[in-house]
Amino acid sequence: MTQEIIIAGFGGQGVLSMGKILAYSGLMENKEVSWFPSYGPEQRGGTANVTVILSDSPISSPIVNEYDVAIILNQPSLEKFESQVKPGGILIYDPNGFQHPPTRKDINIYKIEAIDTATLMQNNKAFNMIVLGGLLKVIPMVKLENVMLGLKKSLPERHHKLLPMNEQAILKGMEIIEKVG
Repeated sequence: MTQEIIIAGFGGQGVLSMGKILAYSGLMENKEVSWFPSYGPEQRGGTANVTVILSDSPISSPIVNEYDVAIILNQPSLEKFESQVKPGGILIYDPNGFQHPPTRKDINIYKIEAIDTATLMQNNKAFNMIVLGGLLKVIPMVKLENVMLGLKKSLPERHHKLLPMNEQAILKGMEIIEKVG
């Protein structure tokens, strides 16, 4: 099993931390892991993406040209990465703020209303955990308990009180993700 994943969106959406949590989760399951972030000089508001590779065998390179899974959280990222999803691969997006949704017919497209759901939950910072929950529903590549361990490892101890809320957000994401078409 190898999953090559790109997570892309605006800085401040939790793109890099979502990738880090996936990577930690893979480590907890003794998988080979690569976490390769990329972001512009603007941390909030600029574009950011991270490539995460989870594999049962050694990873030869962290650089990937085509992805099994793309999580796309803004229009510029869709324009850049939709064409780089392997045929038969998966694209997950939050339609909020998109002028043009994904159009490819040779990939599996899922939408997740994470921004609206985070607003309803009165916690906009849970947005990325809702998206992560959607991913794990579509492809259960790591176990929820390992995601929670990864989250605990990546959050400063002063934020550990937020772990139950983050778990609720992940579970909510698993509920609300929908296949398009």
